[in-house]
Formats: sequence, structure tokens, C-alpha cells
Amino acid sequence: MHEELDTPDRVIAGVVARQYGVVSASQLVGAGISKDATFHRLRAGRLHRVHRGVYAVGHLRLSNDGRRMAAVLACGDGAVVSHRSAAAPWRLLPTIAGPVDVTVPDLGGRRSRSGIRLHRSRMLTTEAQTLHRGIPVTTPARTIADLRRVVPPERLRRAIREAEVLGLDLGPLVEPKFTRSELEHLFLRLCRRHRLPMPVPNAPVGRFTVDFLWQGRALIVETDGYRYHRGRQAFEDDRDRDIELRMRGYEVVRLTYRQVLDNPARIAAMLGTLLSRVS
Repeated sequence: MHEELDTPDRVIAGVVARQYGVVSASQLVGAGISKDATFHRLRAGRLHRVHRGVYAVGHLRLSNDGRRMAAVLACGDGAVVSHRSAAAPWRLLPTIAGPVDVTVPDLGGRRSRSGIRLHRSRMLTTEAQTLHRGIPVTTPARTIADLRRVVPPERLRRAIREAEVLGLDLGPLVEPKFTRSELEHLFLRLCRRHRLPMPVPNAPVGRFTVDFLWQGRALIVETDGYRYHRGRQAFEDDRDRDIELRMRGYEVVRLTYRQVLDNPARIAAMLGTLLSRVS
């Protein structure tokens, strides 16, 4: 008895099972289904067009993963789900309605499509891509980097916290590459814009040089970068420093670079309250 060969429909059924109910035109051709046969299936309601060259099989009630897979197939080789749409399957942010974010590794040649928010990047390296639940997506680290440009600061912080809780590899989180003088300028600009009294940068206090001092107000602000203040020894050194400064009668406030960058109004309000108390 001869072993029965797979029919085109059986081949497509296997593809669709792996791809959350969707298939591309090229996959249909590869399974032996001609353009005429594809058109017949569309008229009969066995295929439903999702994007140009991408079809849902049987019905259009796609899951979120089905929508993501359809968007990637529509954008061609090298395309990956990215930005907010990649944050959802990684469980960094909730799924949101609307277009699927897809990044392609070039700056031209592909047109935007309805239901897809297309991003182009020459820096989409293979190290920034992976398969997650069978769908090409950006890695957690690249997803966080992309989110920095498209979501509010509080949502970005939430995504980073979720990634850390889940134990996802974020690589070295990139801090702003400020020199000391650039950071001083940024913080002093915050004070000017919010009409706060101006502090003295790099002021000597005992055996220390503090980042910012309000002379006569006994208030010190230290701006901490994760790169230089992580680890047990740095943690202990910072606390010892704070104890000594407080013993000298100073209020010490520690701010991260990100707080200064992302929440200037909130930081200014907090400093205004402290300055009114110690004045």
C-alpha cells in the first residue's frame, strides 16, 4: 500500500497551525495552490484577506498573535514585531488596539499598509531579533530601547520593572551619556525653568564634593547614575556619605539621571517643598 502524499490543503493546515491561523501568498504557492486556486478559495470564503498577500484561513477572528504574525508576513523577509506590539507578548505592557508595530531592516522599498505601523532601521541586527512563541520579534533589550522613543516615561519605567521581575535579559541599560558639565547644565536649567533658587554645583562640604548645594538652605542634591552607583560597595559608600552629611545638618536628596530627564516638573515641586522647609 502506497503512503498517501500530503495534499496542498493538508500542507497549508500545518502551516496555519504554526502561524496562528494565517498564511502568506508565497506559502500558498509553495504548497501547490495556484493563484487561480487561491482566488477560488477567497470567493468560497475559505480564505480571507488580512493584508495584501496574507490570508486568514476559515475566518477573520484572529488572536493578537495572529494579527502580529499576519503583519510580519505582510512586510516580508527580515520584518519583526517591535515597539509597543513587541512589549505585549514579552508581557512588559498590555496589548493595545490599533496598528501592529513592525520594524524592517532597511530605509526604503516597502510601503506602509493599513493596520501596520512600519518602522525602518539600518540598526536592526540579528542580535536584536528573536522568535517568541513562533513570531519574529525584537529582543527584550531592543524592545525597551524602541519604547524609549514612543511611550511616556512612566510607561517605560513600568516596562523595565516588568522585564526585571520576569528575569528578561535587558543587557546594559543605556544611561544618558552626559559629562558632568552637561548634567550640571541640565539640572541648573531645571531650576531656572521652575524658578527655584540656584544651587552651587560641585560644592565642597567637609571631605566631600557634593553635586549641588543650596548654601544657607542645608540642602544637597546628588545625581546618581546606575553605571557608577550599582553594586554592594557603592551602595554602602553612598549610605555612609549620606550619614556623615546628615550629621553635619544637611538634607540629602538622591536623584537618578532618568528622574532629572523624564520628570523635571515633579522633581522641581519636590525641591520647592524642601527648600521652603529648610529656608
